[in-house]
Amino acid sequence: MELRQLQYALQIAAEKNFSRAAEKLHIAQPSLSQQLSKLEKELGVLLFQRNTSSVELTHAGASFVSKASDILDAVELLKQEMSDISQLRKGKVIVGSMPITGSHLLPHVLPTFRENYPDIEITLLEDSSMNLEKLTASGKSDLSLLSLPLQEPSLSYIEIGEERIDLAVPKDHPLALRNPASSSPVKLEELAGESFVVLKKGQGFRKLTFDLCQAAGFEPKVVFESNNMETVQSLVATGMGITLVPRFIARTPRSEFVPVYLPIEAAPSRTLVIAYRKGRYLSGAAEAFIETFRTTIEEMSTEWQK
Repeated sequence: MELRQLQYALQIAAEKNFSRAAEKLHIAQPSLSQQLSKLEKELGVLLFQRNTSSVELTHAGASFVSKASDILDAVELLKQEMSDISQLRKGKVIVGSMPITGSHLLPHVLPTFRENYPDIEITLLEDSSMNLEKLTASGKSDLSLLSLPLQEPSLSYIEIGEERIDLAVPKDHPLALRNPASSSPVKLEELAGESFVVLKKGQGFRKLTFDLCQAAGFEPKVVFESNNMETVQSLVATGMGITLVPRFIARTPRSEFVPVYLPIEAAPSRTLVIAYRKGRYLSGAAEAFIETFRTTIEEMSTEWQK
């Protein structure tokens, strides 16, 4: 059994088509079929059920692909570890990021990282927090920027900072018209009965919003949902409802549709973390990225969390 045969099997499983798999692997289709037949003969089992329209994994094939993925991932991690031991400066880190959080934080992090580590390549993978946890757990990303709590038990994490949560309301909302000199922070209990604009399911901050409201004794009345926090805030600015917003995002200039941001009593916050799969070796490049991220967030917090 050869490593390339494992790679071939994984690509066929991913594409469910020999022609596409051969194209992705840059080999001729007859060669791919020959290598798979050779592997199946050696193992004594059929890995794929072929028919005229598609290629499907057999029960043995599903087990093989799962184990083969772990083996290839372990080989890649071994290469990274040996590369670090030999003190090579070159490297690659695949970083998963929540789109909106990443769009506000990564522009502060990546220029500093590139300046300090010009030979390390960063590949960004943007997705919802739910999908990022799965991608990180499966080794598709080395690290992911997420917020607690994590739902995937196979992940470990490193805390990189606390981010305050603010309330966003339209400019003509009664809470926005309070006298700022005499008013105190908004109590979450005051928001019961308000119309909320929130992120769609699968976004970690949506869950945090619901958790905070439920802890205050009410279920948020959702009138609009969006995949994009910028859209959520713009809808709030135009009077469609209210929402909770992470402070790093709230303090960033955007479009003409900008709501009013108000502090919340007891200053609720979320914990930003860099997550990775438990037991996964963190390369020197990955550790350098984590340290750069942590330092940058600390600097931003000093300025923005006042």
